[in-house]
Amino acid sequence: MRAGVSISRLTVLALVAALVLPTAVGATNGYLIHGIGTKSKALAGAGVAFPQDALAPGTNPAGLAFVGKRFDAGLSIFNPNREYTINGNPSGFPGTFGLTPGRVESDSNYFPVPNFGASWERGSNGALGIAAYGQGGMNTDWPTATFYGTQPTGVNFSQLFIVSTWAKSFGEGRHAIGISPMFAFQMFEAKGIEAFGMFSSDSSKLSNNGDDTSTGFGGKIGYLGEFSDTVSFGLSYQSTISMGEFDDYAGLFAEQGGFDVPSNWSAGFAFTIGDSGVLLLDYQEIKYTDVASVSNPFANIFNLFGGIVDPRPFLLGGNQGAGFGWQDMSVVKLGYQWGSDDWVWRLGFSTGDQPIGTSEVLFNILAPGVMEEHYTFGFTKTMGEGREFNFALMHAPSVSISGPNPLEAPGQQTIGLEMDQWDIEVGFSWGF
Repeated sequence: MRAGVSISRLTVLALVAALVLPTAVGATNGYLIHGIGTKSKALAGAGVAFPQDALAPGTNPAGLAFVGKRFDAGLSIFNPNREYTINGNPSGFPGTFGLTPGRVESDSNYFPVPNFGASWERGSNGALGIAAYGQGGMNTDWPTATFYGTQPTGVNFSQLFIVSTWAKSFGEGRHAIGISPMFAFQMFEAKGIEAFGMFSSDSSKLSNNGDDTSTGFGGKIGYLGEFSDTVSFGLSYQSTISMGEFDDYAGLFAEQGGFDVPSNWSAGFAFTIGDSGVLLLDYQEIKYTDVASVSNPFANIFNLFGGIVDPRPFLLGGNQGAGFGWQDMSVVKLGYQWGSDDWVWRLGFSTGDQPIGTSEVLFNILAPGVMEEHYTFGFTKTMGEGREFNFALMHAPSVSISGPNPLEAPGQQTIGLEMDQWDIEVGFSWGF
């Protein structure tokens, strides 16, 4: 394929993705997606040392040096099932903020999540590529006035990443490095939380302001090396992506509407077993503490009443304003792949520490991200002429967390969050 045609087509695809993907969500490790691309999802996201398609730069940019000329596209249906339960009646004491007892299920249950990637060879041992994928997952639609505001209550948050990549192999083709400049687009809306206006630096920019957007740039760098015929090692780091502020929600998010994308890094091994088996083991660290609006503890709100000289930084929207209280998250991913030229089968499992503590459940009614384990399955069917049909299925079993309502009298109310998730994706691949 001629270079001019390749770049032109990929530019059009990137523009289409920019229009389509912002509606997508898909969160499993906090609000990061568990895998990027159909094959990666079938392996629970493992593959830092085992690139298989043009979406590999989402995991490790260096992997692009080994995938050849190809185009990959996928569409998943993401199904998070979320509910919260309030136990105990409001005390009615002055200054408390009780919630209505009962069990409530979110109405937002199904989300389409498309992705695509393309790669082509350039120069001596070099490769170029472009990929686009969505993630998010802080999405709820509670059919009640949960916080005594308007109905329904909830948030909608989604992200789009467009990633361009340069990779180059060296050392007789056994090692590679890769660099990926990244463009990020975010969309956010909050509804039904105007009752928190008493805690906000600007109650007019707290709730019910429709969709707001922000953009930013960052980067990812990676290394991949084959140390023997049976062992490979990969390492990847993604920087914090500095995003523009959500101006319409400057009275909600810390740092006047700030909501950057957290940095993360991954390392992993691939072990060849027998003639067709590959065992993958990855470790990922997600730095949610990079983002004040995500990691600031809800307890910061109590500094408004502590007699400090200047309480303004602790108002919602202030630099120390209450957030979701998320901690950094560590994830271990295990995958196994085997098969023939016609059929390739995949299994995966991942486990991680959920980022939400029991003291942070109140604000996380808006955006629960409590999943810990993921079980995955998938396959590839070769269809001839460089074409493949890919399938992946993920199930994250039910997890619950409970804690006190910190704005009620001690022991008066308990809040419980519970959720499980499914994700099914089909994808097609073409060589060119």
